Amino acid sequence: MIKLNSDAIKAVDYDPARRLLHIWFPNNGPYTYYGVPERVYLRLVNAASPGTFFHEVIKKNYAL
Repeated sequence: MIKLNSDAIKAVDYDPARRLLHIWFPNNGPYTYYGVPERVYLRLVNAASPGTFFHEVIKKNYAL
């Protein structure tokens, strides 16, 4: 698990073998997103604004 410096996302964890992205938000979680490529996970953890990246890329393109 990686803690993020973000008001919107508390922490993330990634399973590359199953392409599962687990996201903990400040008040709840984890939520699991399916079929997430590793490159998207890496972009999330390195984003200047992980919350914005989540809303623009992950939430719009990957299923819970």
